[in-house]
Amino acid sequence: MLDIADELNRWMAEGRDFAVATVVAAAGSAPRSPGAALAVDSRGVAIGSVSGGCVEAAVYDLCTVALQDGRTVLEEFGYSAEDAFAVGLTCGGAIEVLVTPVRADTPGRKVFAAALAAAARGEPAAAARVARGPAELLGRALLVRPDGSYEGGLGGHPELDRAAVGESRAMLDTGRTGTFAVSEDGSRCASDLTLFVESSVPPPRMIVFGAIDFAAALVRTGKFLGYHVTVCDARPVFTTRARFPEADDIVVDWPHRYLQRTATDGRTVLCVLTHDAKFDIPLLQEALRLPVAFVGAMGSRRTHEDRNRRLREAGVTDPELARLRSPIGLDLGARTPEETALSIAAEIVAARHGGTGAPLTGSRTPIHQEERKAGSGVTGARVVA
Repeated sequence: MLDIADELNRWMAEGRDFAVATVVAAAGSAPRSPGAALAVDSRGVAIGSVSGGCVEAAVYDLCTVALQDGRTVLEEFGYSAEDAFAVGLTCGGAIEVLVTPVRADTPGRKVFAAALAAAARGEPAAAARVARGPAELLGRALLVRPDGSYEGGLGGHPELDRAAVGESRAMLDTGRTGTFAVSEDGSRCASDLTLFVESSVPPPRMIVFGAIDFAAALVRTGKFLGYHVTVCDARPVFTTRARFPEADDIVVDWPHRYLQRTATDGRTVLCVLTHDAKFDIPLLQEALRLPVAFVGAMGSRRTHEDRNRRLREAGVTDPELARLRSPIGLDLGARTPEETALSIAAEIVAARHGGTGAPLTGSRTPIHQEERKAGSGVTGARVVA
């Protein structure tokens, strides 16, 4: 739901009634991840997607019904080998979809409005909803802030809200979206309920060091991938808005000094494109000791070996040095700045999701990493005809 928060927030402001279908669990080669959503308003206008086309029409109908009767429903969609034309995921995956009406008379409309407004403003917040459980609790929601304050309630035992807030806050801290089981009294002794938590967090950061032509291409690619992109270089003549119009931030400073004073987290990506020892060595000394997601550096094989030697002499340990991805990028045979940016972005995506970077053609390993994790996703999904 929060992935289409901008449009839904506008619908809220206009006073529209709508129903939103959200993927709450996925397994196999499902095309969309938990959190993907499709919404339909009272005029029949639809936005978003839950499957990339496989079951959109069926979900649209579910939203229309939910708008009429005001009931929240959970439906499962999977592949039917017996009937290739049945309403299902032809990719062979399975998804669970929670369809929730948000009408003027919906008790939790204010909670949905607050969650959508927070997501649209880029504020960190987590929306927790009952995805599986008694009919009277299904779809009940609360909104959790980073400081533990919350709005709304799940309508059950007071301890249920307390447990939901604690778990949602933990998931928000790491930017995770997913489900967890809990009993109606808030304990973990039983699993009467399944709660779905959507985390809305500011976009992850990509910091590109080195104001060169390859950096300009990487900025465009980073923005396309949804990063908040910063360009940093100590040379003001090159580090200009005219050269990097799509960057969110332009910083003229020594790279290591900027890295010391700026905020990073476990989702931050650092791309060192300067391949100049006077910039690289002090910068990488800082970068390789930070708990960030990715540290990569550009340069030839010879530059890489010389850089490693200098870093060891500067006191960087072998475990720290093992975090460095250098030369940065996957082997695509890239030549142009745009091709090089694509190879760097491909390595970042592979590192983020545990991909191998190998061609899928001829491979027998699952396409989606989630399929390799035991017990994940939807089990026993059925086709809704």
